[in-house]
Amino acid sequence: MSKRREGLSIIFPAYNEEANLEAVIKRTADVMSEVTDDWEIIVVDDGSTDGTAEIIDSFRTLGERFKAIHHPMNRGYGAALKSGIINAKKDLIFFCDSDLQFDIREIDKLLDWIDAYDIVIGYRAKRQDPYYRRLNAFGWNMLMRFVLGLKIRDIDCAFKIFRREVFDRINIEAVGAMVNADILAKALKLKFTLKEVPVTHYPRLKGKQTGAKLRVILKAFGELITLSRKLKLYQ
Repeated sequence: MSKRREGLSIIFPAYNEEANLEAVIKRTADVMSEVTDDWEIIVVDDGSTDGTAEIIDSFRTLGERFKAIHHPMNRGYGAALKSGIINAKKDLIFFCDSDLQFDIREIDKLLDWIDAYDIVIGYRAKRQDPYYRRLNAFGWNMLMRFVLGLKIRDIDCAFKIFRREVFDRINIEAVGAMVNADILAKALKLKFTLKEVPVTHYPRLKGKQTGAKLRVILKAFGELITLSRKLKLYQ
């Protein structure tokens, strides 16, 4: 693949990911050097209580290509993602979870389409999660279709790339698990174009998932109600 001229911001929200972060950052830096000469990695520590903050800070040796953002307390996945987007400086903005369940090399699959679309999002071709999480995801996707009209295969797949213009036009309000729906519902309301592509999903080998906690789920439902009301006025 020839190197792109456009700059690329890579965002990793992280909460208690000390077991995965070092490998995530190193792999990403290696891949980015093959993709473009103009890239930056932004890692947002969302109030982690393990060694996540220290690992992130150890990569400041990458200089201007690396940004470390620390939330003093856990504010939620959406809040972490928004902090990364606000601090992103490049023309293309990509985000991914920091748990090694995606292969950053597959960013090529998204970049192949970003010249023709405003947004390119992955969907997990074969989701490698426990049955109860896959069942929850199916129900959540159906709810997004029914309440918001979002006909997207895998709305919360954390492997997405956007043109900067998308975030210049929308205001991210969700601070929790509703953030993907918040972004995509508003973007589609504004007629931004979107392409879905299959990506590989891997089992989580280290660290713990937090998305299925009751507190997270209840917050997401509250944000869903708020978003469904605001979308009627969004333009």
